[in-house]
Amino acid sequence: MKKHILSIVCAFSFALISVTGTMAQDTNSRGATIIPPPLFTGNQGFKTWSIGIHAGAMAPFSAAGGRNDFSKWGTTLGYGAYIKYQTSHVFGLQLDFLRGTLKGDNSKLWVGLPPPSPFASFTTELHWATSLSGVVTLGNINWSQLHTSIQPYVTLGGGAANFNATTVSNAGTSVSYNPNGSNTEFYIPFGLGIKANLSQSVNLDLGYTMAYVDADNLDGYVKAPYNGDKFSYAHIGLEFMLGKATKPQLARHNPPAQLAQNMKDHDDALSASLRASEERYNQRLAEINALRDDLNKMKMDSDGDGVSDYFDKCPNTPRGVKVDGAGCALPVPPPPAKDTVVKVYNNTYVITEEDKRIVSEAVHNLEFEFGKATIRTRSLPYLNRVAEVLVKKGFSLKLGGHTDWVGSDEANMRLSKDRAESVKNYLVSQGASNAKIEAVGYGESQPIATNKTDAGRQKNRRVEFTLY
Repeated sequence: MKKHILSIVCAFSFALISVTGTMAQDTNSRGATIIPPPLFTGNQGFKTWSIGIHAGAMAPFSAAGGRNDFSKWGTTLGYGAYIKYQTSHVFGLQLDFLRGTLKGDNSKLWVGLPPPSPFASFTTELHWATSLSGVVTLGNINWSQLHTSIQPYVTLGGGAANFNATTVSNAGTSVSYNPNGSNTEFYIPFGLGIKANLSQSVNLDLGYTMAYVDADNLDGYVKAPYNGDKFSYAHIGLEFMLGKATKPQLARHNPPAQLAQNMKDHDDALSASLRASEERYNQRLAEINALRDDLNKMKMDSDGDGVSDYFDKCPNTPRGVKVDGAGCALPVPPPPAKDTVVKVYNNTYVITEEDKRIVSEAVHNLEFEFGKATIRTRSLPYLNRVAEVLVKKGFSLKLGGHTDWVGSDEANMRLSKDRAESVKNYLVSQGASNAKIEAVGYGESQPIATNKTDAGRQKNRRVEFTLY
């Protein structure tokens, strides 16, 4: 019998060692990931009820020591079951049932010492032993894992054992301690063990329990002083968790690991947010630096021609050369031939409707390059007619440049002035009198339409011709 029980224990121990290396992951039987409920939300999201069955070796002695009434104890088979409720991560209540047989004899004696009892042997039938114990999970083997694979535990409780002992005298006579029935005595079980998780719902249970009976009649022999008898039970079994497959076991759940993971997830999210903010900051900083470079170009006029480097299409214009709004030199009309006679007329002309029409056409067809003072080619024929009227009749002309409200006040004022000057310079290049043409810039200060629409802003971007 001892060899048979030892073989069972060795086999299950080997199974324990093998499964701990390939312990069930945090997935259920369908492969779904087991996600624990949030911290501090109670036990509703965990499996808390379980049942267990076990079998093992029983013996009338305790590993903690103490007096025995027989010199040699025998190993017999015992079995039992339990139901357990896990109240928290570290504590649970367990109702146990145990049944088996206890044996001992006086075949092993020290030389020169008498037998500790007048009987040759005893056999006790343990009909049942029922107890309620508190189960304390000492700690998880690996605190870094959210759901650990192995949990050591300790149990302590109290209950009742029902048994009947039969002794055999040295003469071979069998005597029942209670011929009329059995005895029921109070006992205290104290045990320790290890549980290993085979799956999300099944645990391997290895344990050892020492039971202390509050009586001296467990082995059928009462000997003064009346110390309580004891027995031990080394078992191996399976625990089956009850509840939904998606719930984790409360006893194997590791709150510190979950808290650490929550903190890591929070830190990762915060780091990602900081990286995104830094990228947005760098992008905006690059945009600001680009605007600053453009602004510096607008402020600089390297060749001193009155047109900023940003708009200057003809850099390095010599000093004193008259330029248009794009910074390019204006054409210089050739001097008259020596035999040319210049006639000056002092006639007084009246502004006719035809003159007004020519000026109106020039205003409506006057176009500039976007954001610049350069006159587009298609507008030049209309300006040529205006120049012809000015040369022929000697009229004076006031040019008023206007812009919409897009851009800064300073830039708009400068652009309106540059455009008016560009028109003046062109008319002068076509023979009109420079002294009779006035170029003024008003910027965005005198709109003739709303600046909230494209059509309105188009009307506000203009150069007004006042003929007199």
